[in-house]
Amino acid sequence: MKLIVISPESEDPREHPVLAELFAAGLTSYHLRKLTWTRAQLAAWLHALPSAYYPRIVLHTHHDLATEFTLGGLHDRDHSEGRAGPLGPPRTPSAQRTPTGAPSGRALPPILRSRAVHDLSTLRASLDTYDRLLVSPIFPSFSKPGRTPSPDLSPADLRTALALPRRAEVIALGGIDTARIPACRELGFDGIAVLGTIWQAADPVRAFAELQSALRLPTHAA
Repeated sequence: MKLIVISPESEDPREHPVLAELFAAGLTSYHLRKLTWTRAQLAAWLHALPSAYYPRIVLHTHHDLATEFTLGGLHDRDHSEGRAGPLGPPRTPSAQRTPTGAPSGRALPPILRSRAVHDLSTLRASLDTYDRLLVSPIFPSFSKPGRTPSPDLSPADLRTALALPRRAEVIALGGIDTARIPACRELGFDGIAVLGTIWQAADPVRAFAELQSALRLPTHAA
């Protein structure tokens, strides 16, 4: 199963040094979610990150920065986060892009397309139109107190939907720690995404390592 980390929404002085350690420990995808930040703030954040990590960044806002910094992915938000996803579903297996100032015929590698999912109908409709779906909340959220699973995402319905043929990798989000990984695996998710489990931990790097270890456990040992 894949392990994805989502950024703290506000400024956190630990973020860049911790993120460097997470990437060194094997993190392959980091969702940069700073919903209230300006384009200039996000650009400054990216400038402070070594460019070698750019392909591992999935951007939630100010999507035009993805080409400027050659980022790895774009994430579409939905109505529950304040507005509809700005990009619409991709027309090809992965969106293509052309770097600024480059000849029009020279495209950069395909960019991952991700979106948020909070209901069963959106999940089913998106299985073949996106590369990654973040389905939430699967459990009561650690980072958003009071946010609980929707009745529309019942375990039985999730198992049925995730058993369908699909292009997208479907990732569980919301209230996930090591103890809840077996339940995510049993439902059929391809991985987990965490926010509070990392950034609310006294030692985020250790919390990440514990999640990695739990994900490596064989199904029968979970």
